[in-house]
Amino acid sequence: MAWQPPGGGPGSRTACGPSVLTDHRNATAALLREILDAFREGRPGVAPVGRIVRNTPGVALVDAVGDPGDLLVVGTGSRGPLLRALRPSVARYCMAHAPCPVLAVPPSPLQADLEALDRRNAWRIPRDGRTAAAG
Repeated sequence: MAWQPPGGGPGSRTACGPSVLTDHRNATAALLREILDAFREGRPGVAPVGRIVRNTPGVALVDAVGDPGDLLVVGTGSRGPLLRALRPSVARYCMAHAPCPVLAVPPSPLQADLEALDRRNAWRIPRDGRTAAAG
């Protein structure tokens, strides 16, 4: 799991102190443990491993590739124009720099329906199965 300090690195005008860095890294480690535990649940023969890297996600993923025969699988996500302008695409970075094949997986077409249902739930609007099915 890649992480970056909030506010930028040591050379940044908004660099944070060591305690904030430690807290941020600990929160990242806790999240990784939670994710790995979820993958282990109900899969006795599977032993997922993870590591924490302080870097941008694209660089961390490309650096993790150990062999040109590996396959790097990344999600493409769905981003609006503002996010595309502010943050570079991790999938594009990986496709341009990885020494192995990269499989870029687009989001499920059902993702938009799920997000719409979540927005309805946030506004306490009753969920109607017909609305999701008709969309």
